[in-house]
Amino acid sequence: MTQNLEIYDTTIVGGGPIGLFTAFYSGMREMKTKVIEYLPFLGGKVPYFYPEKIIRDVGGIPEISGEKFTENLIKQAKTFDPTIILEQQITEMEKLEDGTFLLKSANGDIHHTKTVILATGFGALKSIKLTLPDAEKYENNSVHYTIHKLASYKGKKVLISGGGNSAVDWANELEPIADRVTLVYRKTTFPGIESNVTKMMNSTVQVLNPYEVIELKGHDDQLTSVMTKHVESNTKKEIPIDAMIVNHGFQIDLGSIADWGMQMQNGAIQVDNKMATSIPGIFAVGDIATYDGKLNLIAGGFNEGPIAVNHAKLHISPTDSLKPIYSTNYEPFVN
Repeated sequence: MTQNLEIYDTTIVGGGPIGLFTAFYSGMREMKTKVIEYLPFLGGKVPYFYPEKIIRDVGGIPEISGEKFTENLIKQAKTFDPTIILEQQITEMEKLEDGTFLLKSANGDIHHTKTVILATGFGALKSIKLTLPDAEKYENNSVHYTIHKLASYKGKKVLISGGGNSAVDWANELEPIADRVTLVYRKTTFPGIESNVTKMMNSTVQVLNPYEVIELKGHDDQLTSVMTKHVESNTKKEIPIDAMIVNHGFQIDLGSIADWGMQMQNGAIQVDNKMATSIPGIFAVGDIATYDGKLNLIAGGFNEGPIAVNHAKLHISPTDSLKPIYSTNYEPFVN
């Protein structure tokens, strides 16, 4: 079966931010690299859910939009011409007698690789949708689960339902653009980054907590108001709105990868300090990986990728000496 298959040193499953930077570093280590992404584009959830969201927690980048950030990552990942496969979801894995792997996609394609680096994020993400009557009727016109163009909310009365980092971030981003921003959250305290919460609380954003949305009102496919309720006193308050953004989190589905036999913990793959899973030759980085002290930041994943690459290279050639390598001392970049 493997005779006619081109074998790669490492195959990175996932073409989001962490997978892209991992591909760059793998190329710098002169490993033959393949990236497989199940979406029809690279960048993962960032360009899909947050193209205009401003990212500020990557060192050396004061602020950058999700769209521009993705463009830069793709350009960087392509530095060493990795093979990039789009619109394929890896479903099956077979470890061969020689220690290499066959990866099979849902469409039947087979990929042969010496090592695997899983960078799938949380897997397939689907926004948790409203379960209120008529919610589906308003979708895509006045009920949204992500923001693609901030300017489309200019002058509108916007209500955000949710209290996590994304909800607070969108409230801060929309505050100078929309006519009015109201954030409704069912708990008394916010779990997000403190500085962002403080910025929101000190702005013109109207914060209602602990409240929840209990009814949608409108005509045709356009919302005109929502009814909210205080979760403790049951006091109701109607709020006129033009648009509603729902940030209630995501449904996470790792798919069949969760059945490959790797040690799991709370829905993520357990790794050691080498980013190695319980299956020798398979590594995991980014949101899909978990270990003591894990911090789910893009910047953290940018460190995990090179660690996995280095140990994937050692897995292939365990007797070779692996010296540290940096872009500042990498000969092709220096000369």
